[in-house]
Amino acid sequence: MGESTATKVTVPGDNRLANLEVSKKPSVFSRLPIVRDLKIAVGWQKAMLITGLVITAFFILVAIFAPVIAPYGYSQIRGDDGVAFPTQAPPSAEHIWGTTVGGFDVFSRTVWGARTAVIAIIVAVVLSIFIGVFLGLVSGYFGGWVDRVLVVIADAIYSFPSLLLAILMAIMISGGQSSLWGGILASGVSITVVYIPQYFRTIRAEVMRIKNSAYVESAKVVGASTWRIMTVHLLRNSTRTLPVILTLNSSEAILTLAGLGFLGFGIEPTAAAEWGYDLNRSVADVTAGIWWTAVFPGLAIVLIVLGITLVGESLNDLADPRLRARKSAGEVIGSIEDTSVEPKVEPSADNEYAMSLMSTAPGAADADGKEPDHE
Repeated sequence: MGESTATKVTVPGDNRLANLEVSKKPSVFSRLPIVRDLKIAVGWQKAMLITGLVITAFFILVAIFAPVIAPYGYSQIRGDDGVAFPTQAPPSAEHIWGTTVGGFDVFSRTVWGARTAVIAIIVAVVLSIFIGVFLGLVSGYFGGWVDRVLVVIADAIYSFPSLLLAILMAIMISGGQSSLWGGILASGVSITVVYIPQYFRTIRAEVMRIKNSAYVESAKVVGASTWRIMTVHLLRNSTRTLPVILTLNSSEAILTLAGLGFLGFGIEPTAAAEWGYDLNRSVADVTAGIWWTAVFPGLAIVLIVLGITLVGESLNDLADPRLRARKSAGEVIGSIEDTSVEPKVEPSADNEYAMSLMSTAPGAADADGKEPDHE
């Protein structure tokens, strides 16, 4: 038998389909949420995402390498020679960001405070995400009275202010004089309780939407267990928006921990460095013109919250197709102009076929914008 020839359907003047190469299966690394979003993001969205990631990564690195970066300990008030540090000293070669009223080095306290903030984020996020996702899966999949009870409890929790709950937790856990883990646990528990309803409602809505899908029904037919359906089929397809809530949770944990410290219910200075406590101690300094004890801890809080918020806003835009800027479709066939649904967008000049159709269409305008004559 002779060789069979396949009929190829092409667009006149467009050779991109002939040159199209099938790409390899993307790697696991390229499918990670942040990496995938970096490829999708364009324009301001990409700039915001990169800026937020850089700021967040900077504070994470500072937290990890705090013992190397900080010249002194977080509670050190004497040098190696045994001489006490000066109090409220301005920035100098020995103390580049000055000292506090208690004789602490501001730079060292700010660097060590990054570690406390990162630990608080991890505790709050881990507790919230595990409890909220589990309850959302159970409520959305089983429904009935279980769903009604959990929904009522979730609505009731929204009435609790997170900072007030954090103060109550701090008093119950450590009597208001918190150690490192006492203060972090107080803020973590309060944030967990307040943010569980958000994880719960997000997962519950997604599970209720997809639990009647064809692939879920097929899994039931072949005898898949309830646990496998919930974890393999439902969980994987209902966690797309979790990164957005996770970033909001993280920034709220930072602000709550700082609020506890500022109000005097945070971590003691001899247990760990905490930016909110340092701001509380610098209130009197600001009125006396001693600015350095408040500027640097406050700037650290603003920057880390800003970085996390930028990441969250970018992920929120990218998760919503209505807000996501579409990338060029020229990698497959056509271009963004060719696929646009906006009436004001004209096809690109590269697509000769589309241009020829427009030029021959009744009522089509010529290059000068005039209507052709149909006499």
